Amino acid sequence: MSAAGTGSDGAEGRGRLAPLGPVLAGVTALMCLLGWLQKQPCATVKFDFIKTTTRACYTDVYPLYYVRGLNDGKVPYFDSLTGSDIHYVEYPVLSGGFMQLVAWLVRPFGVDARGLAFYNVTVLMLALLAIVAVLATAYAAGRHSLRTGLMVALSPALLLTAYINWDLLAVALSALALAAWSRRRPGLAGAMLGLAIAAKFYPLLFLGPLVLLCVRTGQWRAMRRVLAGTAAAWLLVNLPVMIFAWDGWKEFYTFSQKRGIDWGSIFFYLQDRGVTGLDDTDRLNTLGTGTFLVLAAGIAVLALAAPRRPRLPQLMFLVLVAFMLPNKVWSPQYVLWLLPLAALARPKLPAFVVWQLGEIAYFFGIWWFLLSVSSQVQGADLSATVSALLNFEAPDGGISQDVYSLAMLARFLTVLALALLVVWDILRPSGDLSRADGADDPAGGVLDGAEDVISLRRWRRPRHSVPVT
Repeated sequence: MSAAGTGSDGAEGRGRLAPLGPVLAGVTALMCLLGWLQKQPCATVKFDFIKTTTRACYTDVYPLYYVRGLNDGKVPYFDSLTGSDIHYVEYPVLSGGFMQLVAWLVRPFGVDARGLAFYNVTVLMLALLAIVAVLATAYAAGRHSLRTGLMVALSPALLLTAYINWDLLAVALSALALAAWSRRRPGLAGAMLGLAIAAKFYPLLFLGPLVLLCVRTGQWRAMRRVLAGTAAAWLLVNLPVMIFAWDGWKEFYTFSQKRGIDWGSIFFYLQDRGVTGLDDTDRLNTLGTGTFLVLAAGIAVLALAAPRRPRLPQLMFLVLVAFMLPNKVWSPQYVLWLLPLAALARPKLPAFVVWQLGEIAYFFGIWWFLLSVSSQVQGADLSATVSALLNFEAPDGGISQDVYSLAMLARFLTVLALALLVVWDILRPSGDLSRADGADDPAGGVLDGAEDVISLRRWRRPRHSVPVT
């Protein structure tokens, strides 16, 4: 028996998930319905930008149906676009395929009704993906499946951001990958992860923690299978488009490389505070990538040198935070990326709730700031903003850049604080709630209960005391 545990906790917890599945699915469906209702004031005016930002119910789904030529029958990656610097659909292949599938499904609707039909069908499919993500996350949580599932399902961030973009596709596939890994099926986990990477770039980061923990425990066969499954599934989806529509396929990568500072990035805050040179895209990419690599190196040392092997969701959460904090793009819906991992990495409510409050502040802050920018007005200061909120009203004309900066820092600092708490749990595993009852790593699969084979702590030369004679 391993000193870390027997590895049976995950199986017992998943056995208890079956009766909880309908409850978690129902709660998630209710939150998705409320999310749809939150967007309805904007849907009734066909997502007019000024009204959308005023009411904080923006979505990319409706406008991109027209802007990316889906209404004209254009096929992502194969048909080029005109009128902007973006020449093809700028999403990874599986997301573009999702968009095309819905565009086909709404063809029977009248021309004037197709835009809203495209949005509503997309919402329905994203809601189903949200349910999948919650159930898969709960499945991987072991004995804390109900708590973890409800933390994700009842998240205000899920309600507010589920339908901004197509991110839930990658979130659900990533959750399925983690669930398959927890079931000790690394090949299937790799296949799900490969599909997730084909939908969004960020799940690629999860290979790092998987490899590091497999190295620490000597799980070479599982590591090879997850890597092979990831590569095979990604190639299966991407290769046909790469062969027949190379220019369209590479649009996502060239667009990501050339893209400048986005509103939500910490670089936007620094630029506003007088930091120069950030308008140079090459320098910006170097700063962002370099900072991430330094943070990733620190996480790698933590993975191999921690007194007890970190749990897989802990490292996955940390590497994702390390990627997001110095990124030049941090859209409001990126909170969905973090949700399942945050609940698995640290299933404690106080810090989670504080983080959610930071995300809520940013969610409303970005739309009201864009309202002031679009209206070309100064926007409300902090006092006027607070006064409007106390009257349950949106600030007239939006908010000032200073107020927006506070909202941006609220999100940035609460995410950073949550990551530091996860690091603290790794360094002091006795405080890790997921291990409080003797469990090791319910989501760890072959890692759960495994002995260390390679550890930086083992390589340290022991100190021998000199006997006193």
